[in-house]
Amino acid sequence: MTKEKEVKKEKKEISPIAKRVTEKSALLAEKGAYTFNVPSGANKRMVREMVKKEYKVTPIRVNIARATVKSVRRKGRAGFKTGSKKAVVFLKKGEKIEFV
Repeated sequence: MTKEKEVKKEKKEISPIAKRVTEKSALLAEKGAYTFNVPSGANKRMVREMVKKEYKVTPIRVNIARATVKSVRRKGRAGFKTGSKKAVVFLKKGEKIEFV
């Protein structure tokens, strides 16, 4: 394998993940599943690594969902609601993430 190919295989850095605060995410957190807003380029492996690194816990499963871009009209003008991506991270029983 050449060095060029090795350089291309390097991991992309993703920006920090942010806690998603909703009623549904609060109910899931009681059951050991935590919801985060993640960058649009993030995949499950990247999210798993970021959670391990930031919160020092071991995720057993990661689900990702994408909210699509939606067209809206405000005061007669067309516009767009930006899309987003969220990740639901499931932890082992007994592990918790404390948010301050």
